[in-house]
Amino acid sequence: MDRFPTRCVHAGTLKDQLKKGINSPIYTSTSFEFIDQEDTVYPRYLNTPNEKAVAEKIASLEDAESALVFSSGMAAITTVLFSFLSKGDHAVFQKGLYGGTSHFLEREFERFGISCTVAASQSAEDMEACIRENTRLLYVETPSNPLLSITDIQAVAALAQRKKLISVIDNTFASPVNQQPAALGIDLMVHSATKYMGGHSDLLAGAVAGKKDLMEVIYQTGLNFGGSLNALTLYLLERSLKTIHVRVGRINDNAMELAHFLTSHPKVLQVNYPGLPAHSGHEIAARQMSGFGGMLSFEVDGQSGIDFQKKLKLIKPSMSLGGLETICSSPAHTSHRHLGPQGRRAEGISEELIRLSVGIEDAEDLKEDLEQALSFPE
Repeated sequence: MDRFPTRCVHAGTLKDQLKKGINSPIYTSTSFEFIDQEDTVYPRYLNTPNEKAVAEKIASLEDAESALVFSSGMAAITTVLFSFLSKGDHAVFQKGLYGGTSHFLEREFERFGISCTVAASQSAEDMEACIRENTRLLYVETPSNPLLSITDIQAVAALAQRKKLISVIDNTFASPVNQQPAALGIDLMVHSATKYMGGHSDLLAGAVAGKKDLMEVIYQTGLNFGGSLNALTLYLLERSLKTIHVRVGRINDNAMELAHFLTSHPKVLQVNYPGLPAHSGHEIAARQMSGFGGMLSFEVDGQSGIDFQKKLKLIKPSMSLGGLETICSSPAHTSHRHLGPQGRRAEGISEELIRLSVGIEDAEDLKEDLEQALSFPE
């Protein structure tokens, strides 16, 4: 059972001992007997049967030793950071982070006595320049949100190993289908499982996978933070992970086709997509990704981003990403609004930037919708 598509379907599946059903049973109990039981099972302990089933599948897909599932992507990220950073510690983050992560650093770190530096770019060299004597952790996100910048994962992992630091990557945009950071030397992978892992725009979850010794530390912090999931959501997540290989494969193909379409359109400005040869990070992305993902961003020339999105008929202006439907959003008004105008300018995020999350529809229908929305008087 070594091949990725087979692991998507079968890894972690619970055996139905009662009726021999092929799906994992759903254990809805929040109370479990404890006398003469090997484990004390309790939802907040992240050890219910459905939690373990999903965690085992995610660990298998990330080629990691262990995994945990949390109530949201931010619950996963914050639990990881607070597991390894204490008062007086320092961490280095790449430039171009998800807005929620950036907002968390600005809002919470200082009051807990933790300091951090955001590097000038996504390069390992710029991250190394930020390392201090009290640095404990390096954090990257590639492709980045929303400009799809690419970080050299292997270079960052090597830097962390050389400096004896913990390396963390937000692997949400790529998903385990397109990118395997553990194989490149990264210690921990975090996900908003709401996105490609969930894949149907109907659940909220987060995940962490990585080395067993580090995951044990995260587990103890997770017990105290209480970011656990209920059995029904866990079951939906397990269901979704079974098809992630098929879904993301189709999404990759559609995104590449739309990226080429938008690049050639006279009324579209710079298109950010790592699958395009003109993308500044294309060479690195081609080396470390097996597919270029379903996210791209661009600006329209001659009309505002909001006006353009209002004209779309099939593609829906909507928050989040990674679902079956193609949706778009304005990062300045959604994911990165907390950064403020100055912070967004520093990140290169304009008011007119449009982020496109490509779905599994017919690509021709998507192109026709984009074409009619781009059609306006000269």
